[in-house]
Amino acid sequence: MKTTRNLALAAIVAGLISSVLLAEDTPAKLPSGFSTDHMDLTVDPRVDFAKFAAGGWYNKFVMPADKSRFGAFDTLSQNNWTNVKSILESVSAQTHETGTIEQKVGDFFASAMNTDAIDAAGLTPIADDLAGIAAIANIEDLARVVAHMRRLGSGGLFGQFVFADQKQSDLNALYVSQGGMSLPSRDYYFAEGFAKQRAAFVEHVAKMFVLAGDSETAAAAAAAQLLSLETAMAENAKTPVELRDRLANYNRMSVDELAANLSALPVREIFEGAGLDLSATDYVIVGQPKFIVGLNNLLTSRPIDEWKTYLRYRLLASAAPALASPFETEHFRFYSTVLQGTPMMEPRWQRAARATDSSLGEALGQLYVAQYYPPAAKARMDEMITNIKAVMRDRLTTLEWMSAATREKAITKFDRFVARIGYTDKWRDYSSVNITRDSYFANRRATTEFEVQRNNRKLGQPVDKGEWGMTPPTVNAYFQPTANQIVFPAGILQPPFFDFTKDDAVNYGMIGGVIGHEITHGFDDQGRRYDADGNLTDWWTAEDAAQFQARAQKLIDQYSSYEALPGLKVNGALSLGENIADLGGVSIAFEAFQRSLAGKPTPEKIDGFTAEQRFFISWAQGWRTAYREDAMRRQVMVGPHAPGNFRAIGALVNFQPFFDAFGIKDGDPMWRKEEDRAKIW
Repeated sequence: MKTTRNLALAAIVAGLISSVLLAEDTPAKLPSGFSTDHMDLTVDPRVDFAKFAAGGWYNKFVMPADKSRFGAFDTLSQNNWTNVKSILESVSAQTHETGTIEQKVGDFFASAMNTDAIDAAGLTPIADDLAGIAAIANIEDLARVVAHMRRLGSGGLFGQFVFADQKQSDLNALYVSQGGMSLPSRDYYFAEGFAKQRAAFVEHVAKMFVLAGDSETAAAAAAAQLLSLETAMAENAKTPVELRDRLANYNRMSVDELAANLSALPVREIFEGAGLDLSATDYVIVGQPKFIVGLNNLLTSRPIDEWKTYLRYRLLASAAPALASPFETEHFRFYSTVLQGTPMMEPRWQRAARATDSSLGEALGQLYVAQYYPPAAKARMDEMITNIKAVMRDRLTTLEWMSAATREKAITKFDRFVARIGYTDKWRDYSSVNITRDSYFANRRATTEFEVQRNNRKLGQPVDKGEWGMTPPTVNAYFQPTANQIVFPAGILQPPFFDFTKDDAVNYGMIGGVIGHEITHGFDDQGRRYDADGNLTDWWTAEDAAQFQARAQKLIDQYSSYEALPGLKVNGALSLGENIADLGGVSIAFEAFQRSLAGKPTPEKIDGFTAEQRFFISWAQGWRTAYREDAMRRQVMVGPHAPGNFRAIGALVNFQPFFDAFGIKDGDPMWRKEEDRAKIW
């Protein structure tokens, strides 16, 4: 359940990220995810099940000024951040021995809260970097500056990351991908519907340059020039749908071959200057070769001054959240208000808490699990995962459309599947990172450089499949295909998704559905391409692959018919992986719940609803989500998930037990014809 811009990072997790909060300062007891108060009982479930299940919530909900979207995940996330806040305020108010995790976490948070010192510093923290860019006279200088910026987590031009080789999953490899563009996707540079965003981007860049000391005239000219350059870069970029194809985005070549394709730059010098030891590998995995060739052409045809302007903005944009308030505010205005419709920043403590989690996540995580992770949660999760895994395995053995040859390999893969719950058993060592209360920017830079070099050192080394891609407080979960594992951080194992006080129907409908969702990611349209060892390879027969694709096409067609905004429909191809995971997740969890009732008396109705009805209502309420218009548009154009209001019903209308539970029949608006239903796992 996640989203990232970098191709290699995207291989780490698959699913839904929800980390949006309300601006409330005091922890409170979390409400259950299931509530009849969320329902609109005046609506017939056979007519509009989403409104029936969650219409009451939609009718009463008012979007907070500092949010662009809000849903059930965010209810939990909201409370979780207030818990994190209490930890951070406690450790930052005390004196700790230098070098302890308490000292590092406390001092980092304190420095982030010291807005007087941050504002007083102005542009001083990046003055040397700006001078280095200004001094660029030729391509060699450009390369040295890019290498330096890459050490600091910036640099632009293209993406790079060390991650498990998707075709040799026990070895870490170097990935190079398209990147370095400021707008969310290729369409933002070319589609007529994003003309206002492009104009706003030019205005934003000009404002950043004025803040950095340029005249308004010079800033406006530089901003227009930057959009022109990035548009030329985007011409050779792939769309979000094209980026989903793991095989098409795996192109292995030698370092020399990459250097030949990017001959305008001294590639080896850039990588080595950024801290990579190229002697540890003899190849690179290039995601989008056409982008690299196009970039090379631009480097030879565009004047050096345009690239200086480009790097200057990249530096300002990456540094802005840790700089004086005018820079942070302008950065927020464009990336959050213009692109997502969010009127107001989150409170300072919340931004500081997010930064602490992002920068020192496994140090903060140790403090978090000691205080907020109930041991009983893991035991209950283990039980539910065992039950849900049993259903999935049985389905793999009995699928009528899969041949014996493919089935055998599918079961082998599933039998090697691993579930990780709560938090890592090997905490990250931050002892080499110097954190003080003196400078928030210095702390951010120190932790960023630490993570960049930690990643660089993996090149050519065996993969640590026990490493986590999320911190313990994270309200999320993911499937990692190269490790063939699902991961559930401690943060998500709370109400509304996991509630000990509620009946099994509700828990299976929420957290059970999420478990099934993540397991199914191993067999979605991209996850199915990885074998039992986590290697990207074609282990399907041609006939079975064709069967799968035909069944998946029904989901593409279904979701592409949903209208998110007037004239804007959901991209069924972009959201296919998540839609397959939802379909598998809800049906597998439902069967696991049914099995759990074997030998027991039929559960009595609760709140007037049968256990089966409560399961489906729970699922739908779990995906209730409100969006601002710009956030909805961005979700449809870039996000791998369908908007939550469609996820609430999209999987259900392919599932006969849902129709049975509410007496939905042919002719009812919620009915979906048998021949149109997607049946995959």
